[in-house]
Amino acid sequence: MKNRVALGAGAYSTSHLAVVTSYSVQQVRDLERLGVIPPAVRQANGYRRFTDLHVIALRAYRCLAVAVGPVIARATMSAIRTVTYDEAVARVVALHVDLAHSRHDTITALHALDTIVAESTFDAPPAPGDAMSIGELSAALGVRSSTLRFWEREGLVTSERGDPLAARRYPLRAVRDARIVAALRAGGYRIPAVHAVMTSLRTLNDTADARNALHERLQSIADRSAALLRAGTDLADLLGSRAVSSAVARNE
Repeated sequence: MKNRVALGAGAYSTSHLAVVTSYSVQQVRDLERLGVIPPAVRQANGYRRFTDLHVIALRAYRCLAVAVGPVIARATMSAIRTVTYDEAVARVVALHVDLAHSRHDTITALHALDTIVAESTFDAPPAPGDAMSIGELSAALGVRSSTLRFWEREGLVTSERGDPLAARRYPLRAVRDARIVAALRAGGYRIPAVHAVMTSLRTLNDTADARNALHERLQSIADRSAALLRAGTDLADLLGSRAVSSAVARNE
């Protein structure tokens, strides 16, 4: 782990800053242009001069990009310099909250999947004609009928229809598939990933891939949360330096 950079003035050329932070010279210039780091001071000869705060900002951005992606990371770094102090703090806290919600949703999806598997062990064989209408299934899953139709178009769920104009009917196997799809979607999985899991599920006739996918997501969320925690100290330093600068300006 790198030592924290003191909040002194420092003095870095673009190339020196790139070496210290493991970015390329062009990346440093791009991140300055995008507002991720404060504008550098221009010296008399036109060269940029950076400070320790730029080192801290670049280090914070790297961890933020891992935690929440580069787009949100750029917006957050810009906000830290432009919005009010309390709003800047609130935005950082909101990132932790979003990851916590993602973890909760994934755990809920995993529990739902385990419940579905446990129920299937004790289910009686389906009786002839035992099926749910699209309205019944959408109500049971808490999704719209249009969502079920979309899942069917994507090949995730298959209904029984005598002809194209007949009402959709979902037998128990389709109901089970729809519940698994709903669990994966609630866990944050996009349609292509859900499609891959459901294809494997039908081929292997078990839920190992779906369960593994959710466990992998939990690990990913944990890794992203750890990155956000690593960014926290540097973000606090940036906010603290801003508060100090504001206090000095008020007293001048």
